[in-house]
Amino acid sequence: MNIKKAIVLIVDEAPDNLILMNGLLQDQYEVKLANNGRAALAIMQQVPRPHLVVLDTALPEVDGYAVCQQLKSSPDTADIPVIFLQQQADEARAFLEGGADVVLKPIAGEVLRARVDTQLQLRHSRELLKQQRNLLEHVVEEVTAELSQMLDAMIWALASLAETREYETANHLRRVQHYIAALGRQLQTHSRFKEELSDANIKSLFKAAPLHDIGKVSIPDAILLKPDRLTDEEFAIMKMHTVYGRDAIANVEQHLGYTNTFLRYAREITYSHQEKYDGSGYPQGLVGDAIPMSARLMAVADVYDALISKRVYKPAFTHETAMEMIRQGSGEHFDPDVVDAMLTVEEEFMAIAERYSDLPAPATTPDIVE
Repeated sequence: MNIKKAIVLIVDEAPDNLILMNGLLQDQYEVKLANNGRAALAIMQQVPRPHLVVLDTALPEVDGYAVCQQLKSSPDTADIPVIFLQQQADEARAFLEGGADVVLKPIAGEVLRARVDTQLQLRHSRELLKQQRNLLEHVVEEVTAELSQMLDAMIWALASLAETREYETANHLRRVQHYIAALGRQLQTHSRFKEELSDANIKSLFKAAPLHDIGKVSIPDAILLKPDRLTDEEFAIMKMHTVYGRDAIANVEQHLGYTNTFLRYAREITYSHQEKYDGSGYPQGLVGDAIPMSARLMAVADVYDALISKRVYKPAFTHETAMEMIRQGSGEHFDPDVVDAMLTVEEEFMAIAERYSDLPAPATTPDIVE
């Protein structure tokens, strides 16, 4: 708003008062005049709208207070300041009705000009602050988006270290991300899961999922890439990848001096995704709900993808075979409710597997949750 070109609407029944106030303000502002409340409301609907209203309270039919109430009730005119003209000072009611200031009648010219100048300058300052706030919010959004992209890239780079050592593809990471997000959305209204599975937490699960096997960077190639069955001693070493992954995330939390939902999910998933619902998994042998929710979802997502993927020690199974094997593991390997959720979104799992198939060669940038 340019203050020198501000539009001031003056509303007063008396022609002499209109002439007086017009003469006081017209050299500095664009002045519009009305002699009753209905005419004032009609002018307020015109574009451009007045930037300030000088309003007599003692108007016929629709008085000044009623006019002000209608202005304040519309989002298009609610922020327009109103200066009431009163015969007797009643500032309490004036401010209660939404007025910004009061000028007594008979009108003192210097007082009116000073009050009008002040209110327009205040409005101009508020608009400047609003513009600056919007600009700052935009800058913050840009910086936040950039930091988020950098975080995603770092997560992806770290997660890829473990996968490439097993000759896995980046698309494996994408698939498990989308599987776990699909499971999370399906379970959002389930009584056992709804308190934790907010939209924001599902996004954190999506970001954390690729880190599930980062501990494998510490497993020797002779064990990690062995095509034959592992010996008991070798398997004991392989199981340590859950501990190594947990420790890596815990060290980050310790260095930062705090944790958040993403780091908690990452730590839970890396440490507990090999646990089994009946307690026969590792590293702790947790049973049922003692296994973190994030790890129970990850177990289904990871095993499904492992089953439909070719590995050095096995061929790829069909989708139908993988689904049946997971269904048979319900209540033993897997949380039954998570298995039911997977069966419900079976077609979405198939679409994810097809979309992020290992053929042709995968892209190299991280995905975002849908």
